[in-house]
Amino acid sequence: MLDLESRSTLAELDGHHGPVTAAEFCAQQTHILISASEDRSFKVWDHRVGSLIHSSSVLTASPLLSLLVDPRSQQLVAGCTDGQLWIFSLVEGHHYRCVTHVDLRKKRESFSTRRAESKPEGGQPPSTKAPETGEETEVALPVLSLAACDCGFLSETGSCLWIGSSAGLLIFNLASFELEGVLHYKDFWSLSIQVAGSCAVASRTGGREALCLLTSMFGNETALVEVDPAALLRSQQRPRRGPDLSVLPRPGPCFYFSSCVSPTSPLYLGLKEKRTKPATQKQVAARSVVKDHPLVFHNKIQSSGYTAAPCATMFSPKTNFKNDGKRASKCKNNYRRKEYPLESPPPSKLGKRLAVARDQAALLCIQCSAGDGQRLACGLANHLSLVCNADLTGTPAVLSGHDGAVGSVCWSHDGRWVLSASQDGTLRVWSMRGPEPLLRLGKDMFPKPVQSAQFYYIDAFILSSSGPEVQLLKHHIDTSKDDLRRYRQKSWCTPVCRLLTADVVDITSLSAVNDFHSYLVLAAGRNRTLEIFDLNVGCSAAVITGAHSRPVYQICQNKGSSFATQQSQAYNLFATAATGDGIKLWDLRTLRCERRFEGHPNRGYPCGIAFSPCGRFVACGAEDRHAYVYETSSSTFSRRLAGHTSTVTAVAFSPAAAQAAVPTHVLVDDPLLACHHQNRCRGSERFRDTEYLALFILLSSCTSKRLSCALL
Repeated sequence: MLDLESRSTLAELDGHHGPVTAAEFCAQQTHILISASEDRSFKVWDHRVGSLIHSSSVLTASPLLSLLVDPRSQQLVAGCTDGQLWIFSLVEGHHYRCVTHVDLRKKRESFSTRRAESKPEGGQPPSTKAPETGEETEVALPVLSLAACDCGFLSETGSCLWIGSSAGLLIFNLASFELEGVLHYKDFWSLSIQVAGSCAVASRTGGREALCLLTSMFGNETALVEVDPAALLRSQQRPRRGPDLSVLPRPGPCFYFSSCVSPTSPLYLGLKEKRTKPATQKQVAARSVVKDHPLVFHNKIQSSGYTAAPCATMFSPKTNFKNDGKRASKCKNNYRRKEYPLESPPPSKLGKRLAVARDQAALLCIQCSAGDGQRLACGLANHLSLVCNADLTGTPAVLSGHDGAVGSVCWSHDGRWVLSASQDGTLRVWSMRGPEPLLRLGKDMFPKPVQSAQFYYIDAFILSSSGPEVQLLKHHIDTSKDDLRRYRQKSWCTPVCRLLTADVVDITSLSAVNDFHSYLVLAAGRNRTLEIFDLNVGCSAAVITGAHSRPVYQICQNKGSSFATQQSQAYNLFATAATGDGIKLWDLRTLRCERRFEGHPNRGYPCGIAFSPCGRFVACGAEDRHAYVYETSSSTFSRRLAGHTSTVTAVAFSPAAAQAAVPTHVLVDDPLLACHHQNRCRGSERFRDTEYLALFILLSSCTSKRLSCALL
């Protein structure tokens, strides 16, 4: 390194085993220099003292050719000659970890497919063949240069970069890791250079236009091209179809009244009818009292007790419930007075572990109660559901009755009911007052096994997915007891409407907000599509094709919490997960993938995801026996939670603050899934060869109270 003023050598950095191909200074730390070499490695130097800070090798067969430090996303981008792109995190404490690896050739093919699908009927899809020979001009896309791209009009939070290659210019999104635009040299007949040997891109000062300097690979020609990225993206982006979507209904003078719902909407039935209130104590007692009638009516006959009044107290139900079916909570008032700590860090320490099953059973799903977060519902593969305290104290309540694995559990908004869906094709609604279900829905109501089920529209409906259908069910739950007719089901449920997916494909996941009135329902199909239904209209509102490379196994919305307040726009965010394709963060307003999370291994089995109540974090399970916590404003994980013995399959945040005002994070450890990962061909036998299931609570590092282990 040379000092331009004194023209003397500042430092000599020696350590590469091959020619140095690129070097970049860090914008925020000018004393940090990053260099790349043909030995497929990059090194981080402190040139003030001439010392090596970090060294890392890239798993690629071709050498690194270009580097770029993006200060906005705090990421290092390295390009290879074989079209591979490597992205590393420059955030302090991340130790230059690899965020993702991108194959530009596959990304370009995916981009061309999306453009072809977005073409109107009768239109021709974009061609990737050369006009002279009709054959492809290149096999790979060597990364010749990297430069920053001003795309603030495209995303307010993400950043983009120019990728110069031998075949064209690419606009790459550093948040979603997707191509936003592709400009091929061959598409411009006036351009004399069709295959570039070198490329340099620079943006004009104060403008969005970019200048690209090209040199020919097969001649001595040089060309200067001016590119407008905004015009390029407008010509290649998907056309927006349909009205603007929002999870929150449009505000107006009738925002909180039934007139906001269209009279033709399926939701109008739920708002028009008055909800049946639970029976009071006097009504229950009046219906359950057995009148005293002697069995022998002749006064002269003396019988041994037949003329006495029957012992009605033996069979009369208890009528002294003061909470009317609601479970008392000692901490309820304390939780109501506290707010969720929005600025608190994510959980980082293991607090407690609890075995929830001793037999060979897997824990498939978990959910915290929506009200105060004091209870936790779990679904197991041994046909059982468990309800336990969120702090893992006491004995869990066992809900038995299903004949198949319980793959979905959901709490009602008021925390009184638990809805469970099983692979046996049935739904059941449970109360914490007794082990028997209050409502049973059999196979005659669903064409196929139920994949997802939940309460919807503040408990006014039950929403379920079965096969290609989304079903809206109106229900009534009767909590009154009569021991003489206890086998007669008084609760009822009736279908309101059925909606089919666009291509009539089976639904793999379903999601809707129950904490407030929302018209939108999100569904994922087996053909890798996402579909949004507007129940105020009763039809499909939008379809996103090719959302992932594989079918989506979970949709998770940012539903917030009654203990935390977010901006109204934040509720339009939702996340999707697919095996082998990471997690994508979407925005309903744009129907675009705004960010992608790929730092956790998830290649063979579904690992659950969850939003924090503050909306700042997205947690997920992983196959490396860790749980990962991502910040929604960053593409790399901020916490990697250790302590598990096998694959983490489900995660859930508590909606309320835990003890000492610390957010609680609940994780499930399932040792059988590691066995299933090694024996994928065994099919239904994956629920064998396991010894225990474990449930963890992770507390933030700022907690001062240590919880001891409790094994039931």
